[in-house]
Amino acid sequence: MNRFDSITTTLRWFLALLLVAFVAGCGGGGGSTALSSTKAITAYSLAGVPGTINETAKTIAVTLPSGTNKTALVATFTTTGASVNVGTPVVTQVSAKTANNFTNPVVYTVTAGDSSTATYTVTVIIASSSAKAITAYSIAGATGTINKTAKTIAVTLPNGTTPLTGLVATFTSTGASVKVGTVTQVSGTTQNNFTTSPVAYTVTAADGTTAIYNVTVTVAAPADKAITAYSFAGIPGATGTISGATSPFAIAVTVPNGTSVTALVATFSTTGASVNVGTTPAVTQVSGTTPNDFTNPVAYIVADSTGAPVIYNVTVTASAAAGPAPVDLGTAGNFVILAKTGVSTTGTTKVTGDIGVSPAAATYITGFSLIADSTNTFSTSSLVTGKVYASNYAVPTPANLTTAVSDMETAFTDAAGRTVPAPINDLGAGDISGKTLAPGLYKWSTGVLITNAGVTLSGGANDVWIFQIAQDLTVNNGAIITLGGNAQAKNIFWQVSGQATLGTTADFKGIILSQTLISLNTGAVLHGRALAQTAVTLNANAVTAP
Repeated sequence: MNRFDSITTTLRWFLALLLVAFVAGCGGGGGSTALSSTKAITAYSLAGVPGTINETAKTIAVTLPSGTNKTALVATFTTTGASVNVGTPVVTQVSAKTANNFTNPVVYTVTAGDSSTATYTVTVIIASSSAKAITAYSIAGATGTINKTAKTIAVTLPNGTTPLTGLVATFTSTGASVKVGTVTQVSGTTQNNFTTSPVAYTVTAADGTTAIYNVTVTVAAPADKAITAYSFAGIPGATGTISGATSPFAIAVTVPNGTSVTALVATFSTTGASVNVGTTPAVTQVSGTTPNDFTNPVAYIVADSTGAPVIYNVTVTASAAAGPAPVDLGTAGNFVILAKTGVSTTGTTKVTGDIGVSPAAATYITGFSLIADSTNTFSTSSLVTGKVYASNYAVPTPANLTTAVSDMETAFTDAAGRTVPAPINDLGAGDISGKTLAPGLYKWSTGVLITNAGVTLSGGANDVWIFQIAQDLTVNNGAIITLGGNAQAKNIFWQVSGQATLGTTADFKGIILSQTLISLNTGAVLHGRALAQTAVTLNANAVTAP
């Protein structure tokens, strides 16, 4: 019995120790795992045509061939987020499966693991009926160099690539069809014999006109270890200039002013066996995938099959800001809407930013159901994410508004009086619909019209546009101001001596400095500021400070 008791006691101690160890093990991970905050769309294409992603502006632009039906397009995309949705009610997006109607820009909401969100606006542009370009071309991952003027495409494949009789090209085109001889070409599918170069690709536009691109394929010599092409994905014009006779070679790339260079992704072609950056540790470079910080020059180490390396030093320089100097708004820049005689709204409007009225009193701010703050220096509204100020509120609001209105008038006069750089006068006789405008100073002695063909403003993050309009600014129903490159609404100034009218569902970008009324019709969207020397009228609009 004593022996039995001894064994039982020992077993009890063992079980107790095991229980303690189990509890300790369960408790050892006391902290919870942090949820990811990443929420980017990193690649996007429609019908095989890659989109241009502007990560700063959170926009994606895709140009599709003439005649493409935009009403049920299926996107292929990659994302770092946990989910991607479109619309209200919410439609969960599945890459390569979910169809959307792109007649108007489509807003994708990306939700991270920590429930934070980012929105990307996707705009689909249909090429003109005469468009017939090959805009991108590669074979087996080797990117072709396209000479748009000569209509030639040169591709260099790694040493040892054989045979050349059944190579498949991946390409995008703005034409209606592409043929080699009588064989219709399907990107990523159709084989061709490149043993005898060049191979002539005939691109036919929707209007029946044609263009011929001659494709030449060469195979790199043994032990070759060159970088033959270099550019940055998603940054128009950021193509590297390669120079030097011996290692270390140099690659110089100029990016638009304001471009962040801390995580740029390079697209490159190489005849080497491998490409790395750094040595401790070496990071293998994958074209179109691997990001690098280009704050300082980055050394690419290219090796051949024997392991012998050569070095390419990549230097990235930001271009100077283009266009005139920006207009100083002074304290008027504290307001998304500022008017002298009143601000009114009907319907469900959403304003993000502050509203101010002076010398008119708060009674001239209508439709917002204002609730006065206890200090009586401002009011709030369920329609406004921000504060609402009027001239009859408590000190210091009246004086602040007087200064802001004066600054608004000064900014108008400044914008109207600009002469540098030399202005582009009376472009399109006042109709700028369908045009792509570079940064600069534009001046009209008439009014300006933007139809539903819209207008594109393409430039860098710090580039500036000033539009001097002697009469009215009329933006037709459904018109869209598209920002290309890294252009930002805060750097676009519309100086209007007459009335500014944004049509139903128009999508407008920039700061409107109007000498009279600014009117937003039903459903119009303004990414910018409405600064009027009379009144601002709204009707179920979204107005967001840039």
